[in-house]
Amino acid sequence: MSVRNLEALFQPASVAVIGASDRKGSVGSLVLRNLKLGGFKGPIWPVNSRHATVDGGPAWTDVASLPQAPDLAVICTPARTVPELIAALGEKGTRAAMVLTAGLKQPSLQGGSSLEQAMLEAARPYLLRILGPNCIGALVPGVSLNASFAPGNAQPGRVAFVTQSGALATAMLDWANSCNIGFSHFISLGDSADVDFGDVLDYLASDAGTRAILVYAESFKSARKFMSAARAAARNKPVIVVKAGRATDGAKAAASHTGALAGSDAVVDAAIRRAGMLRVDTLESLFDAAETLARVRPWCGERLAILTNGGGAGVLAADALQLGGGRLARLSEQTMGALDQCLPATWSHGNPIDIIGDAPVDRYQDALRVLLAAPEVDAVLFMHAPTAIVPATEIASACLALIKESARPVLTCWLGGDAVAAALAACDAASVASYNTPERAVAAWLQLVNHARNQAALQQIPAETLEDFTPDRARAQSLHEQALQDGHEWLDEEQALALLQAYGIPVVQTLRARDTEEAVAAANRIGYPVALKIVSPQIIHKSDVGGVALGLASAEEVRTAALRMRQQVAGLQPQAVVLGFTVQAMAQRPDAHELIVGIATDAVFGPVILLGEGGIAVELHKNHSVALPPLNANLASDMIIRSGLAPLLAGYRGRPPADEKSLVDTLLKVSQMACDLPWLAELDINPLLVDAQGVLAVDARVRLRPVAAGEGSRLAIRPYPSALEEHIEVAGHELLVRPIRPEDGQRLMDFYAKASPADMRLRFFMARREVPHSELARYSQIDYDREMTFIALATMGSGDRIMAGEVRAVCDPDNVQAEFAIQLASSWQGKGLGQQLLGKLIRYLRERGTAEVMGQCLAENLGMAALARQCGFEVSVEPSQDTMALYLRLR
Repeated sequence: MSVRNLEALFQPASVAVIGASDRKGSVGSLVLRNLKLGGFKGPIWPVNSRHATVDGGPAWTDVASLPQAPDLAVICTPARTVPELIAALGEKGTRAAMVLTAGLKQPSLQGGSSLEQAMLEAARPYLLRILGPNCIGALVPGVSLNASFAPGNAQPGRVAFVTQSGALATAMLDWANSCNIGFSHFISLGDSADVDFGDVLDYLASDAGTRAILVYAESFKSARKFMSAARAAARNKPVIVVKAGRATDGAKAAASHTGALAGSDAVVDAAIRRAGMLRVDTLESLFDAAETLARVRPWCGERLAILTNGGGAGVLAADALQLGGGRLARLSEQTMGALDQCLPATWSHGNPIDIIGDAPVDRYQDALRVLLAAPEVDAVLFMHAPTAIVPATEIASACLALIKESARPVLTCWLGGDAVAAALAACDAASVASYNTPERAVAAWLQLVNHARNQAALQQIPAETLEDFTPDRARAQSLHEQALQDGHEWLDEEQALALLQAYGIPVVQTLRARDTEEAVAAANRIGYPVALKIVSPQIIHKSDVGGVALGLASAEEVRTAALRMRQQVAGLQPQAVVLGFTVQAMAQRPDAHELIVGIATDAVFGPVILLGEGGIAVELHKNHSVALPPLNANLASDMIIRSGLAPLLAGYRGRPPADEKSLVDTLLKVSQMACDLPWLAELDINPLLVDAQGVLAVDARVRLRPVAAGEGSRLAIRPYPSALEEHIEVAGHELLVRPIRPEDGQRLMDFYAKASPADMRLRFFMARREVPHSELARYSQIDYDREMTFIALATMGSGDRIMAGEVRAVCDPDNVQAEFAIQLASSWQGKGLGQQLLGKLIRYLRERGTAEVMGQCLAENLGMAALARQCGFEVSVEPSQDTMALYLRLR
């Protein structure tokens, strides 16, 4: 389920309060009071089995006696009554309920399942949606709904707040009211038995009255549903998240280095960033984010100018900006000259712009005007420390008009206490973002910067890579089957390196030996020097037990090392069964960097990719990054940047630059492994040598996991569905039809650029010469869980593939309705390609269970109408809109 019936939850026409009461301080009493004081305009029906009147008005004894089915029921009765009440409400016709009651984890009276499960089973036949249990309710000021036992009401605004914590909800509400900040929605999820973060994000993403979404989360579930909803919401509006619970117990329990480094909190960071949301660390930061987002002008860029009357405050702000990774605007000669005209000769002549402590009001105004007009300045931080020259109130009054008229973001910082209180109040009344310290103001700005960066990452169009790479999946599967047959949880080193080879990752030459003399023979075959490593299913980290010997230059050294290894293992890990040795060529790569690349499995988000500094001290290194698969070239490059490895790989002190593209390709191949191999639980490639020659895997560990029959995908983001690729014949030409990929952004741009003006008008219902970059990114980076685009590729004489056509559909979150669009290149029209593309899309939608597909075309587009009819659509004219509606029922 997703947004179905949520309108009844958040925009009800009538409300029943089950358990309404006159008892002072009871939840039923508080909810009834809040509904009335909040000014709810529809009927409110108290339900109380013992009293005929409640709060001076009539009450109903049970659900069945209500005059009609309420849109929303708020349940405040004991836990044991909830399942029966939900069943009665569903039968009555109610489709939404808020269960404020706690304690539904206990077993039901019928035994077996919990009360919570019994509640869900009672709701399921009626598609009745449940908020809670164990929540404080919800407030929607725009429809005067306060269905909660919160101690106050919310002011109307355009920021939504969603929380799992009831205590935090009441604190946030109290703070927001004191700061004059309003909300479009204020939602307490509680235990999220039914309605969860994914559902609410989907609902708020399409809510026109919500400009930004704030989230306080303690845990996530249903990772794919959450990621799909989060990515869709974050493309439309800012989503800011505080995630509590940074425990590392899961990482400590991991057997591999990757598992230890890719802790649960790092994975949450990766998920939030991948979705285009912004994570902040503290409640104070969340409060500041609420104020900043509610009051700052739309994003213009990262370059910040700091205007201050105190040099020390400006330096503190500049330091905080630099440490946080922000950018100071570099003032142009024209801007410097304009500032020279209005400031004293002793001004700072740089950014921060220190206009000196004796600044009168007009100096503030003149400097602010210059900065707001400067093309190299994207935003301004306006700072004031109190002086005896001019009261802060006068400065605020004079500058607020300029700030409110500005198209660029302006944040203000008023240092001090009583002397600036009135100025802060004036900014608050004018809905201008204000802070009381330079660091806090800069932190708020950096929140906007990081959010904008995450959004920009969503709009990048990656270059094509690995276009012709096909892994040897059969070889990988045979290695897995052999390990299962042997009863092993881990692949041995030879098998692990063979798995990497099956995915095109270069590995060091490796031979297996059962005993010492076989090891000597293998070393003679490879050529000296060699490395010798112990093989035992019980030994995962070989270096810990002296199970690795490097640079062995002769047969005698191999014999000596093998004997020593057996002795050390017998002393340090006597239960280990030694199966033999692996002998490897020593990689002569003196300029190579030792990295680690791996896969770990998160309990919620499934497989994750890790990149970092490798070697035997890998877990002591701080330089590493984590990302969710599937990766593309841009995401892989971003991993390198975030890991802190980019400066090392770029070369230094005569050390040549490493081949970064080979590392990107390796990350993409490891990502493909995570997508292809459900039995792969953990992977360490450590060390992975990277230098100017490329990459070379020296050692690898692979842990397996059992895969249950019928088990669904563990991936939080659905990977590219390669099974949907097919070749078709059109007018004697063979075309490849496949789902669109992020790397197709340039192809799509070329496709639209070559389309005729008439075709573009018929496709987009208006004349347009080009499609904006952000739109191209959105069209090529689709969520395969909710939408599909098939493109037809024709191979030219040069071997290049160009787009001959596209057909796309976007499904609603409940998979009830899909909206489609289609466009063909002019040279491919009238040849039957449109019918094949649209037919493939219809078959795909039927298979995924979509109920209906609809579209729209201009009334003059007779070709589209004819194609739709050929594919079974009903076509009807919409005279008032000069369009035709296309409709096909699929089930």
